[in-house]
Amino acid sequence: MTLLRDEDLAAAFDHASRSYDGLVAANPGYHGQLRRSARRLGLPDGGAGLRVLDLGCGTGASTAALATVLPGAEITAVDASAGMLERAARKPWRDGVTFVRAPAERLAEAGVRGPFDAVFAAYLFRNVTDPDAVLTAVRDVLAPRGRLAVHEYALSGRAVDRAVWTGVCRGLVLPVATLLGDGRLYRHLWRSVVEFDTADRFAARVRAAGLRDVRVLPLPGWQTGITHTVVARRPGTAADGGR
Repeated sequence: MTLLRDEDLAAAFDHASRSYDGLVAANPGYHGQLRRSARRLGLPDGGAGLRVLDLGCGTGASTAALATVLPGAEITAVDASAGMLERAARKPWRDGVTFVRAPAERLAEAGVRGPFDAVFAAYLFRNVTDPDAVLTAVRDVLAPRGRLAVHEYALSGRAVDRAVWTGVCRGLVLPVATLLGDGRLYRHLWRSVVEFDTADRFAARVRAAGLRDVRVLPLPGWQTGITHTVVARRPGTAADGGR
């Protein structure tokens, strides 16, 4: 199977948007782990007065995590799938949350411009054609010393973690998704994780993009070794020594 990319992937997410929330709700700890990764941004004062970009927001699960953890932040949530965004926009949101349709590679064309104090990207990077280009775009929209948290299915590199991921997909996720008519997307999901960077390899990409203080943080539960938070920040300005 060839991985889905760009318009094909957006179309598959459009079709799956009607059942997406139900499927993720069956994943123990899904929403709690997104909130944990959002807290790992380490933003002060509940994000009061800060701008946060939610890149690849889907139906708004990551947006809800940010809105809960950072009640004072202005959140711009972006996704390439019209269907997923439509689902997200139907939900009740507090003031200060905005949704924009745009591929991660073309933010400026959609009017999404920095500087942002933080960028949060959940389940995004293994789905883009050029993750290095997207990391460069993220760095460029971050304010000096702005923070990044990537919440991603990025395997540890241990054979047992790969086996658990494959077992869950083949035994549960794929049969249900196939019944719902979305087998193609979820076969992509399984394979995209298996073929993507390990967590440490992705962290190396983040460093190569010019971000600093890169750390790989595990998540608890059955996804330990399967899902990680990778956190980093943009360097400061010349005035503070570029720290």
